[in-house]
Amino acid sequence: MNRDWLHIKTTPWTLALILLSCTLLLELSSLPRHLDYWLYDQTITTFPGEPADDVAIVAIDELSLDRLGRWPWPRSNHAALIRSLTEAGAETIVFDILFPEPSPDDADLANAMEAHGNVILPVYLAPSESRQLLSEQLPARALANTAARIGHAHVELDSDGVARGLYLYNGLGQQLWPSLSLAAFAPEATPPNYEQAPAFMNIRDEYRAVPLAGGAGTVATYSYTRVLEQTTPAEAFRDKTVFVGATAAGFGDVLPTPFSGLSRPMSGVEFHASTFSALAQNQLVEPAPRWLSSVITLCVILGLALSLPRMRPSHTLFTCLLSTAVLFVAFVLALQIGRIWVPVIDAALIALLALPISSGFRLSQTNRFLNRQLDNLAQSPYVTMPDHGTYHPRLLLEHIQELFEPEGWILCDGAHCLTSRFLSPQDVPSDLTPRQWDHRLNDSWLKLEQGDKTFVLGLQLSNDLQGQAIQRYLNHLRLEIPDSIQQARSPKENISARIQKVRFATERLNQMQQFIRRSFEHMPDGIIVTDELGVIRFANRHIEHWFREPMPSLNGLPLPRLLEGYDPRESPRWNEIIAETLTLQQSRTIDLQIHGKDFLIHIAPFSLPDNEQSGLIANISDISELREQQRQHREAVDFISHDVRSPLVSQLALIEQLKRDPANIAPQQLEQLGRLARRSYNLAEEFVQLARAEQLTETRFYECELLAIAENARDSVIEQAVEKGIDLQLQGTEDLWLKGNPELLERALINLLTNAVQYSPSGSEVDIQVYQAGHQAVVTISDEGSGIDPEELPHLFDRYRRQRRTELSGVQGTGLGLSFVKTVVEKHFGTIAVASIPDQGSTFTLKLPILDPLP
Repeated sequence: MNRDWLHIKTTPWTLALILLSCTLLLELSSLPRHLDYWLYDQTITTFPGEPADDVAIVAIDELSLDRLGRWPWPRSNHAALIRSLTEAGAETIVFDILFPEPSPDDADLANAMEAHGNVILPVYLAPSESRQLLSEQLPARALANTAARIGHAHVELDSDGVARGLYLYNGLGQQLWPSLSLAAFAPEATPPNYEQAPAFMNIRDEYRAVPLAGGAGTVATYSYTRVLEQTTPAEAFRDKTVFVGATAAGFGDVLPTPFSGLSRPMSGVEFHASTFSALAQNQLVEPAPRWLSSVITLCVILGLALSLPRMRPSHTLFTCLLSTAVLFVAFVLALQIGRIWVPVIDAALIALLALPISSGFRLSQTNRFLNRQLDNLAQSPYVTMPDHGTYHPRLLLEHIQELFEPEGWILCDGAHCLTSRFLSPQDVPSDLTPRQWDHRLNDSWLKLEQGDKTFVLGLQLSNDLQGQAIQRYLNHLRLEIPDSIQQARSPKENISARIQKVRFATERLNQMQQFIRRSFEHMPDGIIVTDELGVIRFANRHIEHWFREPMPSLNGLPLPRLLEGYDPRESPRWNEIIAETLTLQQSRTIDLQIHGKDFLIHIAPFSLPDNEQSGLIANISDISELREQQRQHREAVDFISHDVRSPLVSQLALIEQLKRDPANIAPQQLEQLGRLARRSYNLAEEFVQLARAEQLTETRFYECELLAIAENARDSVIEQAVEKGIDLQLQGTEDLWLKGNPELLERALINLLTNAVQYSPSGSEVDIQVYQAGHQAVVTISDEGSGIDPEELPHLFDRYRRQRRTELSGVQGTGLGLSFVKTVVEKHFGTIAVASIPDQGSTFTLKLPILDPLP
């Protein structure tokens, strides 16, 4: 049957009309503008220039704020800075600091400015109050009259929020101010004349893009306070233009730039200094007029419309890519050599769109069934897991090496050895079964047959539990060649075979849906999916576990009711949050507490692509551990700010006292200084030991004997016990082997023994017992000391926790020793318990798993 639609031929006018329509559609979106910004950013960051040698920055940084106090500073500080820069030989000083209000120190600052003779101050255009008209925020009169010039401090942000340039002139009505950088570089610059402009109109003229030489910190920067202290080399400012402004975080203006984005924004003073550098090197970029982009786009449309229909399909791709490449090269050359920003993205997008559009006209509309099935297939992604039997043995070995890092390996092709380490062809067994792993001690062997070749792959793994686990995992690798691969090798290719492939792909899509559902179940976060009314339609197992609600009761339950039942709140209520998310189609992230644990719930709207149905997806993350880490961080800061500083302050005070009267140094003063130094050392040592214990992993475990560890701990504290008249008794004769870190275990026992000796009276006894109980090694440490109050026992192992009784008795501690002991024991998968009677003594019991316990 003859069908005309099977023989559609592309005409130049048809293609030109479609490309022109695409151009108009692109102009209605912001995509070309953002891509134009992206192309500009990539070009200047790929080919950055060098900063000028005659520019420097004096930064109001964190160090300056810390030493000189809170902002604002007395203007006498700025006067002192100008004098320091004058002595250093600075040619021009540019302040990116507003001085709009009069100050008692204005006279001092004005005198310093007049003495230098070339100080530039900023003007800022902003409403003086809310709902007021735009006005010029000039420096105070005394300062404005003394300034050599005044320049505006405004930097232009593009539509994507990134600073790429500024207007050289800006002002209200007929009074236009040059930018700070232009005022510093060209004092004779004359602003354009706008005689008819109203006085309230904000006028900006001569926009220029600034090709920055780099991100924040590119221009030589010196601290404000160090310049005042004259610790900066004088040659750093000689014959240079010095910009003064704020760079401290959270202080002053911050500008995302092509080099930094939002990750490391640039301060305003650095941007103005970079602009001056570009001015000095004649590198400012002038945007081309918008009509030039339209002309280039029309030329590209005309050229492609006339050439593509006459080309072979294989040449179409080359022509479109070549057109795009030529446009990009022209853009780079114009930007780097001509210093002109020519927008070519519209034309480049059209050149790329011309390829699928022209090819689409050439496609035949036969095989409708296949196209329909393939469209359905394209709408639903799927994941396929390859069969490793299809891998080349060399690639299979490479992947195994990357994953498991075996100690040795070998790969042989028959009698030829392709690669080896620690294994030789003589080690290869002769009775291997194809495509089945054969494990012999810590060696694993695999025989693969591909075509007419036979490969043997051998691995030498570690002789431990990890090596055994790897061998068990290798047994589950799929090494067969599936039937689908065999069929794919068939030389026959017809419509029926293609239909069969589509049906096979559809079955894989069904498997993909099951895979997605199972993936939701195994995600680390809780997932809830609701309909348009916020009613739960799906929840994974985490939700069932965290809320302690059975799955049947969750399905059909309104999400606000579920959240309100476990974390009620007054304002805003959960129903308001869910309703606003649905109606405003905006995502929300809120803290959530369930059964005393901290969670973070992220609620996002969604809509199905094939209909108008919508709903919510709530992702719930368990952040309890993160909040606990934040709490520990705060406690650590408090500990350092108080406990660590206190003895250091006392030492400094005592040293100052000794310095005032060095001839009369009493022995008790030196003894007191030694006690304070030892206390500082002990505080730092216990803090470091606790950090080491918290970072302990099984990679630092090895076989060790518990009785020997206990003997070493006893020997470490026996001298302290003898001085106090306390008898240390160690009972235990059986060697108990563990897998752990003996250094930290010994330190934990030393902490317990030191506490026992410290809190026990003279003439008492401390008993240490080491024995085996079932599959556990047990250590008990008993003393006859003051004991622990019952109300203190629940908090005994908390960080920075001190017993009230011991503090009142004058025995000072850090509150870290027992926390360290508990951390070490838990890292070794053990437990610790304490039994205590006030005024009678305490017993600490440690239980640790022994190595290879008997059944």
